[in-house]
Amino acid sequence: MPDKNVEIVVEDDRTGMDPVVLQRAFLDHVRYSQGKHPATATGHDRFMALALMVRDRLIQRWMATQECYYRADAKRVYYLSAEFLLGRALKNNLLNTGIYEDCKRALGDARVDLDALLEEEVDAGLGNGGLGRLAACFLDSMATLGLAGYGYGIRYEFGIFEQRLADGFQVERPDEWLRFGNPWELVRPEYTVTVQLGGRCEETQDARGRFHVRWIDTQKVLGVPYDTPVAGYGTLNVNTLRLWRARASAEFDLDVFNKGDYVRAVEDKNASETISKVLYPSDSSMAGRELRLKQQYFFVACAVADIVRRYKKTHATFEQFPDKVAIQLNDTHPAIAVVELLRVLLDEHDLPWDQAWDLTVATCGYTNHTLLSEALERWPVTLFERLLPRHLQLIYEVNRRFLRQVMNRWPNDGVRAARMSLIEEGAEKQVRMAHLAVVGAHKVNGVAALHTELLKRDVLHDFHEMMPERFTNKTNGVTPRRWLLACNPRLSSLITERLGEGWPKDLDRLEGLTAHADDPDFRRRFTAVKRANKADLVAWIRAEYGVAVAPESLFDVQIKRIHEYKRQLLNALHVVGLYLRAKRDPSVLAVPRTFLFAGKAAPAYRMAKLIIKLITAVAEVVNGDPTVPGLKVLFLPNYSVSLGEKLFPAADLSEQISTAGKEASGTGNMKFSLNGALTIGTLDGANVEIREAVGPENFFLFGMTADEVLQRKREGYHPRDHYDRDEELREVLDLIASGYFSVGTPGLFQPILENLLHHDPFMVLADYRAYADCQAQVSEAWKDEDRWARMAVLNVARMGRFSSDRTIREYAEEIWRASPVTVTLDAAD
Repeated sequence: MPDKNVEIVVEDDRTGMDPVVLQRAFLDHVRYSQGKHPATATGHDRFMALALMVRDRLIQRWMATQECYYRADAKRVYYLSAEFLLGRALKNNLLNTGIYEDCKRALGDARVDLDALLEEEVDAGLGNGGLGRLAACFLDSMATLGLAGYGYGIRYEFGIFEQRLADGFQVERPDEWLRFGNPWELVRPEYTVTVQLGGRCEETQDARGRFHVRWIDTQKVLGVPYDTPVAGYGTLNVNTLRLWRARASAEFDLDVFNKGDYVRAVEDKNASETISKVLYPSDSSMAGRELRLKQQYFFVACAVADIVRRYKKTHATFEQFPDKVAIQLNDTHPAIAVVELLRVLLDEHDLPWDQAWDLTVATCGYTNHTLLSEALERWPVTLFERLLPRHLQLIYEVNRRFLRQVMNRWPNDGVRAARMSLIEEGAEKQVRMAHLAVVGAHKVNGVAALHTELLKRDVLHDFHEMMPERFTNKTNGVTPRRWLLACNPRLSSLITERLGEGWPKDLDRLEGLTAHADDPDFRRRFTAVKRANKADLVAWIRAEYGVAVAPESLFDVQIKRIHEYKRQLLNALHVVGLYLRAKRDPSVLAVPRTFLFAGKAAPAYRMAKLIIKLITAVAEVVNGDPTVPGLKVLFLPNYSVSLGEKLFPAADLSEQISTAGKEASGTGNMKFSLNGALTIGTLDGANVEIREAVGPENFFLFGMTADEVLQRKREGYHPRDHYDRDEELREVLDLIASGYFSVGTPGLFQPILENLLHHDPFMVLADYRAYADCQAQVSEAWKDEDRWARMAVLNVARMGRFSSDRTIREYAEEIWRASPVTVTLDAAD
């Protein structure tokens, strides 16, 4: 007879972690959430059921997290970003919650292939590149470190466009990532925010003679929040990404509708909801620029209102606001947050100017991500006057007070004052958003050591001279959970076998692999992992594109946004040079090469799109020439986080070849090295620190330094001199000019050639010879398999400092002054 005193514990189907419970919960969601019998459920049905099962377990932790944050009265960090390039979430959530293996076993018992379900998920493409992917890594690290972190952005109906190739040209298609629903998000209509646009300002005085401004006669748009849980690894903390969807304040004008004017009845609704339709509408027209500014203000206004609402729930005054709130601006897109917070404190909470401004500055931090002056946003004053009249008033007043400080420091230096002004004078007066962010933040950081030094020396020199204490460096990092543990399970298993389980949360432990770099058996197994990853990529390329790639060839990979300064063009010119040499002497390809390119060009960026066409044209010729069987070139369309997860583990050589002094940091360079690829690169961005970490002997360096680039430009740069002096370079450019790669349209690539020979703003021709010679060194190193393996092992071993956990810890300690909070599940009860 059973012992009546024995307590039988049955795990709840919503939160239980036992494999039997996981399987039962999954099948329940197939039936009752998807409305399907398990035998007839589609792959998508099974994916949705599994995602909802995982979300159930996240929600328990999510609720506990919020309760613990409130109990601790924790300082909350709000990360404002126009982009969050999340990628797929299912595998990451399975790993971070610690149920990946149990889930795989439970699904296997139900004859369901977990790997197949993972492929059913659509990428959440809410970003264009490194900026958005960095934001996603930072959210992961904040949750993992136990910080009370929140992401704020826009719930774009259409993400970054889907890229297709038509006759080698980029063609953009809408990215309908929400077509089949998003299982991870929860709509929170009770926290809807009303956002104002347009209108006019009315100045009044109260009975005590105090000055007030009312922003009236405005158009109103509703911001509806959608929350996504962000799980930490090896912790119960689950933070929140809150994305805002724009809705009209009224569905439509019923009176107008009833009178038969159906179009006008809904046009206001459509105009309002366009705000959250698409990521980065083209700014080549005034309508596009206006929409971009509306987008930026929309999500910032929603975020600030939400931040203040949450703070006021537990605090009667604003005295503690900077002690309980940190707002981080991810580049200049959310810079309007400075004046929006100021406006809210002044106009809605009646704080005096000095207090409101001091609170604003003490709360905000600004991360700069660019050294390109054209990428530092400026908005026409006329556009501000029309859309944000109250904010323009405040910007003028901030500027007046700030320029008074500048003139006190440097009397009679009107040129300096003009340089530092928040308003750029000229034919069209413009608001300088980067200057606003610098003046309105207590800390300004670059994202790599070199980048920060160049900010202080060049781009923001005047501000650094005036306020040096505000400037600091926070070198970017990547989350090892997604970019090693999840995307490279073979290498992860090998590392765990040697170092134990703790490294995904403490990446500095990878240093322990250094002792194994000289172990022949470890190098052999490390090389076997790389070969297996390459074989997977080869199989995928054949299945997707019908192209055969030699897995034993050196995989030379450049994957990043297509931009002239990133110099995909330099890579392509070298491919043509190698092709010409191989046609004369096949022994040149003693080391077979497969060149892989991927990346998207902005729809209005004609030169970048023409570079894609050149790469695809070169690929068509090279791949079809039987005299060079050791050379293959592929441009893989529609680059995404998921495609990156296939390419990083398989790469042998990482192309980080931007013009020195142009790349802020880069994070792809870190992902490649973390997965055992060697780098060929310039001393630009985080390359400098990566080379320092892995050792100069384990990094293929070429090209001019940032100082040398600047000096060449000062002296007068004549790109044609390189064409005249370098026989191979001349032959390469002449071959392109001849129409060899553009039969039928011989002048197709003339804009590229004209730009290179007469302008070459990013020094492609100046660095060509050094790059080609360095590539020859790569080939020599590849011939020595043991040497290459040792170099690759050391790259992995020395990447600990490039974890986003380290970056976020530095932000928390030195900028946000935020401390971790331990979460316990009893708080969810």
